[in-house]
Amino acid sequence: MGKDTLITGLASLATPLGNTPKGGHEQGSIVEMIRPSVILSGGKISGVLSESEAKTLEIGDFEVIDGTGMTLLPGFVDPHTHLVFGGTREEEFSMRLRGESYMEIMKKGGGIASSVVKTRGAGFEELMSITRKRLMGMASHGITTVEAKSGYGLDKVTELKQLRVVKKLKDEGIVEIVSTFMGAHSVPPEYKGRESVFLDMLIEEVLPSVKEEELAEFCDIFCEKGVFSVEDSAEYLKKCRDMGFRLKLHADEMSDLGGAFLAAELGAVSADHLLKASDEGLRAMKEAGVIPVLLPLTAFSLKEEYANGRRMIDMGLPVALGTDFNPGSSYSYSIPLMAALACLQMGLTPEEMLTAITLNSACAIGRGESKGTIEEGKDADLVLIDAPSYRFLPYHFGVNQAVMTIRAGAVIYTRSDDRWKHMM
Repeated sequence: MGKDTLITGLASLATPLGNTPKGGHEQGSIVEMIRPSVILSGGKISGVLSESEAKTLEIGDFEVIDGTGMTLLPGFVDPHTHLVFGGTREEEFSMRLRGESYMEIMKKGGGIASSVVKTRGAGFEELMSITRKRLMGMASHGITTVEAKSGYGLDKVTELKQLRVVKKLKDEGIVEIVSTFMGAHSVPPEYKGRESVFLDMLIEEVLPSVKEEELAEFCDIFCEKGVFSVEDSAEYLKKCRDMGFRLKLHADEMSDLGGAFLAAELGAVSADHLLKASDEGLRAMKEAGVIPVLLPLTAFSLKEEYANGRRMIDMGLPVALGTDFNPGSSYSYSIPLMAALACLQMGLTPEEMLTAITLNSACAIGRGESKGTIEEGKDADLVLIDAPSYRFLPYHFGVNQAVMTIRAGAVIYTRSDDRWKHMM
């Protein structure tokens, strides 16, 4: 049996505590330890020691990770991505710079429809290869758990292809992946004006295979004007729930359509985007225990008004943060840029931001009991950053500070590892 691992020499450690999402003043309540040490055993955290406690250890009894001068944080959890897709849409970035809106681009055949064509045309091994590379890039930014949505197929064959890619990559163990079926991402041209018929097709023809092959835990839908109405979304998600899936919503991103209310009514685990959500809708979410997942990189890329994270936390909601990594509106998984935008544009404190990208995000994908904090018994999912304090995440903005990423006690990324240089 191998030795346990000791992480020592740290300048500091910072973490929220607990298994449940933290809102209000609790979101900013984190523990900071100076010069601690951490013991990892069997893929779990088995000890968090103060400087004085660590002095009693025999170093020779451990495999040692030297964290001299660095800060240890819980591995970052990204609770909202569209990870598997073919092709890119850099031309749309230029179109937006010329003043065209996201919805205008969609009407011209861009947006999700463009990615659908490219993803349908991509082979399984091609999607495996490019998605694996993305996961490795995420690991290099300190991400240890990621949610991955389908939604660039809009037909049975391609939706299942995306989800099977995710399932196979889960087994490779680069990072942990939580899978979400989002066949209701857009309306295919052949179903325009027949949105409810399309949703019925997903329920009757696609979801049984998703269930049988255990390809997803969650179902999501784009509840928005010009996409799926509140009424159609409600009927669809109820059927998904009846089939045993947990629920998420893309809600109130471009208009206050009532997605936040719907998420509350259905008991969704999270409602995401929420740029236009009303206070009444947010209060309903709070009462129902729905976690708001905010996506500052998307607002940044689209030059949209940011969701009011400060207001949500003050209302007692436990804000989580995701990158929304996708080929159109957020082609980035930059944790440091997201962290800075959350603080500078959404009004979060560094402490609230740290909770948002760890514990609250873990809870938003059903992993709060095992991930998101540095505590005995939790999964040994950790990131070492090249900084003396967690405060450097937003302060040293836009710069990747991850030096080492650990998942389930195993090192999955180090900055000095030559295999990763092309990812940096």
